[in-house]
Amino acid sequence: MYGVDHYRADVEDIFDLNRLLVLMLLAIGLALVAGNGFAIIQSRRGVKPKDEEGDFRPARAWWLLAVGLLMTVWGLASL
Repeated sequence: MYGVDHYRADVEDIFDLNRLLVLMLLAIGLALVAGNGFAIIQSRRGVKPKDEEGDFRPARAWWLLAVGLLMTVWGLASL
């Protein structure tokens, strides 16, 4: 009925590591964009996290936002 090649194709579809890596890249990029974008917006509104010490570093937030945007575009282009 079904040959060995048929079952091998099903297993390759389940464990498609190339697609998984692309989706992970896309997810991490979107998380960086969302998190740093939210931090930049909250900082401009003057809202600080409760029980947290330290200052907001806008250069770091903008840099990580740009990296996340690059990762997101790369992930979308790879789909």
